[in-house]
Amino acid sequence: MTKAEIVADIANKTGIEKVTVQHTVEAFMDAVKHSMIHGDNVYLRGFGSFVIKRRAEKTGRNISKNTTIIIPAHNIPSFKPAKSFVSEVKSKKK
Repeated sequence: MTKAEIVADIANKTGIEKVTVQHTVEAFMDAVKHSMIHGDNVYLRGFGSFVIKRRAEKTGRNISKNTTIIIPAHNIPSFKPAKSFVSEVKSKKK
């Protein structure tokens, strides 16, 4: 499902204009990104959590040059679904 499909689905379910829904969805995504960029996790009860994971420094290999490189420590965004969300997906049959 794309962002456009999400906007269309919400607009159909709520009767709100697509343009308004699109601005709302984009504002939500901006708020999540802004929060995570500044080191804060985002918790949405019943849906899941957008969390920041820390990756430690490690050694990697450049196979084409046969050299060792150091990959610096860094943060990456991650999503952890809520238990109720996971159980709903597991129980859904196609």
